[in-house]
Amino acid sequence: MTTINLDDMDYRLIAALRVDGRAPMSLIAKRLGISRSTAEKRLARLVDGGVILGFTVRARDARPDDVRAIMLIEVAGRSTSAVIASLKGLPEVHALHTTNGGWDLVAELRARDLQEFDRVLREIRLVPGVLNSETSLLLTSV
Repeated sequence: MTTINLDDMDYRLIAALRVDGRAPMSLIAKRLGISRSTAEKRLARLVDGGVILGFTVRARDARPDDVRAIMLIEVAGRSTSAVIASLKGLPEVHALHTTNGGWDLVAELRARDLQEFDRVLREIRLVPGVLNSETSLLLTSV
């Protein structure tokens, strides 16, 4: 991977791909006011340079009635890597972030119902290295 300098057009191309990564390159180029070949060359440079790591699908929540929550987690000493490895194995953990401040990790959780949610909370709190946690249910996304 090489280090490349990004300009405004590179950022605009990335933004356009985030909106619709399946749009034809000719349409993206037209929206950006550049030629298709220029857009294709820039895209190739961004991929080759490691700026764009891949392409993916964004899907609507398959289960909109899931119980969703944010869990703040305090980790003991130097056990963060082991805790992360344990949490990444739980299907209810949809995202995991390291952070600074009073909490070491932030976990985004999803469960089918409150009973499953309660089970997941207990399971996470029993992970070796987890000292403390605070969980907030997500009510409405705006």
